[in-house]
Amino acid sequence: MITLTDNAIKAVNRFIKGADTPVTGLRIKVEGGGCSGLQYGMSLEEQANADDTIVEFGAVKIFIDPMSAPVLNGVTVDFLDTMEGSGFQFENPNAADSCSCGKSFSA
Repeated sequence: MITLTDNAIKAVNRFIKGADTPVTGLRIKVEGGGCSGLQYGMSLEEQANADDTIVEFGAVKIFIDPMSAPVLNGVTVDFLDTMEGSGFQFENPNAADSCSCGKSFSA
């Protein structure tokens, strides 16, 4: 399904612990947008939806909706913290093409 690196798991844990409201997991989804047609979305969630796939990495739970699941199959999510900036990076073997900024892709 989807893989999170150790850095990504640590970052998600930090965001969950720092949230103002109760959070049980992180939703990762694919939605229309960006210059290549599809983009990743992430949000902290209080609970999973009934039809979500739930992937657990220790205490971190990832919620994936049925429409996003096929596109996220085989994806590796990393968290980079460099002098140029920090953020999540997606490596998607299902992406046919991606834009130069790396924020959107086509399948």
